[in-house]
Amino acid sequence: MQLGTRWAVGAKPPENVPTPVQTAIAAEEQELLAQGVDASSWRWTLTWLERRPVVELDDGTTIRQHADGSVSLTRPDDDHDDDED
Repeated sequence: MQLGTRWAVGAKPPENVPTPVQTAIAAEEQELLAQGVDASSWRWTLTWLERRPVVELDDGTTIRQHADGSVSLTRPDDDHDDDED
């Protein structure tokens, strides 16, 4: 695993984050906003596993890009992955 970087919710993700993952991040941030969650102090953490991005939010929400290019999102209260493609 290679450590990447951290950035605040609402800020632009690093440019090396693939577009499908950026789209999933934006969708999750919109969902938090729609739910009225105060995520103003939350941050995303980017790491790389087998050269693929894994992005985790402070609440445990995780977005992964798989070898086939698909993207999944797992929330801490989920029992399974949801495809974001």
